[in-house]
Amino acid sequence: MHICVIGAGVVGLTTAYFLQSEGHTITLVDREPGAGRGASAANGAQLSYGFVAPLADASVLMKLPSLLFARDSPLKLHLRLDREQLFWGLQFLRHANSTDSQSTTAALLRLAQLSREFIEPLIEGEGIACHFARGGKLVVYPDSSSLSAARRQVAYQATHGSFQTVLTPTQCVDHEPTLEAYAKRISGGVWTPTDAVADCGAFCEQLAALISRRGADLQFGRRVERFDLQGPNVRAVVTDAGVLRADAYVLAAGTGARPLGQTAGLALPIYPLKGYSITVKPTDAATLPRVSITDVRRKVVFAPLGDTVRVAGFVEIGDLDEAIPPARIGALLDVTREIFGYGVIDGDLQPWAGLRPATPSGRPILGRTPVRNLHLNVGHGALGWTLAAGSARLVCDAIAGRASTIDAKPFAYTS
Repeated sequence: MHICVIGAGVVGLTTAYFLQSEGHTITLVDREPGAGRGASAANGAQLSYGFVAPLADASVLMKLPSLLFARDSPLKLHLRLDREQLFWGLQFLRHANSTDSQSTTAALLRLAQLSREFIEPLIEGEGIACHFARGGKLVVYPDSSSLSAARRQVAYQATHGSFQTVLTPTQCVDHEPTLEAYAKRISGGVWTPTDAVADCGAFCEQLAALISRRGADLQFGRRVERFDLQGPNVRAVVTDAGVLRADAYVLAAGTGARPLGQTAGLALPIYPLKGYSITVKPTDAATLPRVSITDVRRKVVFAPLGDTVRVAGFVEIGDLDEAIPPARIGALLDVTREIFGYGVIDGDLQPWAGLRPATPSGRPILGRTPVRNLHLNVGHGALGWTLAAGSARLVCDAIAGRASTIDAKPFAYTS
């Protein structure tokens, strides 16, 4: 078939790649001037297959006042006179319970494992240079209560095939020596040997070039305005530069998916969660971490990419632009210096902000819709890089009409 994929972030690109590999003709359209320019550009770089628990969990209600109103909170709510924000927030609170959190975690673990089975061979088999490394991931916890909660999560995830180890502070330093000075500030950590890192933005640019060389039509700088329906099908997409026609369509437009979906009669519960990153280059290469690290105290992640470290964090709900407040970048720089002891950092910090398309439950929405030739690959939140390849495979299965490798029902569209 001729398939039009809307969105050239990591989710849309991996979908286009796998569809093309199955023999389909691909048109890829995106409003940005190039590939991977939105939430994929400079994200946290972690392929975090073992840490997929949703933001909405049973503890969030107790933490909400401190998370929302503490001055240095990693989670910030910008209240708006906005029906979409109110609806999303109420749905988020509805999912903030142990039953929903555990079922979502189990589904996401299966999807993440499927993604791992495809993304790593893609990177290595196609020779994509994106600083891919299987270093493992270390999550460090500030106190005994947070470590006890992590221990329970590790035990639960083990029942779903996830292999992780709870470590003492000394064992954390054994895995990552650059944490030696910081070890007195932590109670322990969780080690996942299977997790990896890679530069998502570099991956997107090279994958776009690859599928273009193989015949895909890349339409950058072209904004899709609406779907044109004829009966139960999409007849075409209307863009600011004319009409695009195809046999089938995949909506993978990140935070733009909700308004576009509305033009096809779809109600997509997607809301932007803003995050930030910097990319630092320490003057002493010996101080580069060798594994991926997450500091739970501040909800900040560190991913070694060549001779640099990607530092990313924060969740802001209701800030809908991509402006970068100096205070947020300063906070990322401060925590980097505190944890690793960097006195001087060379070069441009490459400050970045991105809007991550999140559903209230934390589950992406994948596959068929009531519109027969329109499929979805949307709502991945902060896990787009981790889940992209697995999500693309489920969409390919849905388009081909074949049984999926894993249970796709948790990710089905419901009106």
